[in-house]
Amino acid sequence: MAGLELVSATRCFGGFQKVFKHHSKTTKCDMKFAVYLPPQAETQKVPVLYWLSGLTCTEQNFILKSGFQRYAAEYGLIVVSPDTSPRGCNIAGEDDSWDFGTGAGFYVDATEDKWKENYNMFSYVTQELPQLVSEKFPILPGKQSICGHSMGGHGALICALKNPGMYKATSAFAPIANPSICPWGIKAFTGYLGTDKETWKQYDATELAKVYDGPPLHLLIDQGKSDEFLPTQLYPDNFVQACRSNNVPVILRNHDEYDHSFYFIASFIGEHFKHHSDAMKL
Repeated sequence: MAGLELVSATRCFGGFQKVFKHHSKTTKCDMKFAVYLPPQAETQKVPVLYWLSGLTCTEQNFILKSGFQRYAAEYGLIVVSPDTSPRGCNIAGEDDSWDFGTGAGFYVDATEDKWKENYNMFSYVTQELPQLVSEKFPILPGKQSICGHSMGGHGALICALKNPGMYKATSAFAPIANPSICPWGIKAFTGYLGTDKETWKQYDATELAKVYDGPPLHLLIDQGKSDEFLPTQLYPDNFVQACRSNNVPVILRNHDEYDHSFYFIASFIGEHFKHHSDAMKL
């Protein structure tokens, strides 16, 4: 495929799990993304689900640990899993901490001088990557949805809330739902966006839900009640309250004894795929 370098391809549940590399105009560096092509994609166009991963992840974590491929094959969904940040941009400090810089793009378009040249993950996942995917793979027009975990759950929520009608459904596992008030979010937003907290609202799902005015989002959130980050980093109840204040339907399911790990994701990923598949048929 012109413009894409195939990194790997492996048969899985009758389809192919592939990884590609390309040079991104948005992040101005080489980016990797994974694509699962279900058996149905060999003969027809099918819907696409975008998965956004969390802090420290690459395109590899989800495809190796979640077991999603059996459900993608069952429901006939192409699944695209991008990396979580630009890499190797030679920005001073980009590798200094695990929760900022490399592996922690937070799905925003940076405005601070140091980061704005490369750290434009919001535009990458909502514009450049979908355009590339639609050109290179058998995507059914108008049939895409989005899902993510933790930082990626935050990303999925804001992508949907900021682009009404773009996604048929949205779901998240343990999302950072109110980043303006949690340590991870405050660190990221200060670094990428500056100190004016008003500007943070454009990337805070709880704030965006308060003013959302668009078609149904078909929102599903799963949260483990034994998640160590729940009390100080995630704030899903704030998001649900904001949705309800603006009559935005949302389902929040709390699960006893589940934590923040991929064991949690793997336990419920099949239900998320059914959620997305059902919405794609509407």
